[in-house]
Amino acid sequence: MAWAGVVFLFLLITPFSRYILRAAWEEASILKRRKYIAMMGADKSVTPAQHAKLQVVLAARTYADSVLGLDAGKSFTMFSQLSRDTLVLVLSAAHQDKLEFHRWWFPIVGRVPYKGYFNFAEAQREKARFEKDGFDTELRPASAFSTLGWFNDPLLSTTLRADSLYLANTVIHELTHNEFYASGQAEFNESFANFVGARGAAEFFRVRGSPQAAVESDARWSDEKVLAGFWRELYADIDSVFKAHPGDSARHTRIVLRDSVYRAAKTYLVYRLAPALRTTSPRYLERLRLDNATLMAARIYQTDIALFDSVFVREGSDVRRTIERVIALAKSEPKQPFEAVRTWLRARP
Repeated sequence: MAWAGVVFLFLLITPFSRYILRAAWEEASILKRRKYIAMMGADKSVTPAQHAKLQVVLAARTYADSVLGLDAGKSFTMFSQLSRDTLVLVLSAAHQDKLEFHRWWFPIVGRVPYKGYFNFAEAQREKARFEKDGFDTELRPASAFSTLGWFNDPLLSTTLRADSLYLANTVIHELTHNEFYASGQAEFNESFANFVGARGAAEFFRVRGSPQAAVESDARWSDEKVLAGFWRELYADIDSVFKAHPGDSARHTRIVLRDSVYRAAKTYLVYRLAPALRTTSPRYLERLRLDNATLMAARIYQTDIALFDSVFVREGSDVRRTIERVIALAKSEPKQPFEAVRTWLRARP
């Protein structure tokens, strides 16, 4: 009994433990609200438009499981209506004078460059604390997440507000995490799932007999690759500035010069790149703040995504074969999955 009391006290007084307990509480609340989507046809609280979207979700998960070979388990067979418009706020923090994230450690997934907060006031406090300590920060809402197959992840009402293309993409993206998740490799995991979600959704709509939706999905992916190229080049420019002025005494110089690079990049993004994009809102790009946190956060989901398209081409534009190939390569080099893909591509010009 004494040891039980010690453990309970530890859970109460340790910030990390309190965070885990809050996350567990929120997950339990989500699971408690679940309803089987297949049994919601007569639910009068569901509009016809919402019902149509729910059917897309069921069809997309079936496609991901049976055609793409992803481990769907029982994920997205159920729906949870939340009591708020935002599921979770996700915080990222990056050093101002070097391209390096602050990383949080969690069991199973390892070190990751973001942390989700169900307590929004706590998220704001953590954001302010990091900024006080000299970090750039980004705090953004997220409408969905994956428990990596540990639970029956339901579709959430925060996600159902999106259009059918986004829903299909999200389902396939999250099920990719169920199939494969490399510990401590967040950039690879998210960028790869980004590819699978985009290409998988486009293929799903083609097979479904919705060619316009497939074309729109491809257009969104095309824009994403263009933006990924922008982030890649900006990363290289900022990295060059930092490497040209090393040492603690040059910290102020690094920050001044990087701000100059960011101002020029923002002008290029708004006036040159935005008009060429077909599906990305120019207003979103105008409002986008450029700093290390924004750059690094974007790179989580868009690091070298063209690599996966290169594998896709070599695998005959077959999404399932590409998924299997990339996962096998990542498993062969668990600490350098991107390099494993590059090595394979170099051997097959």
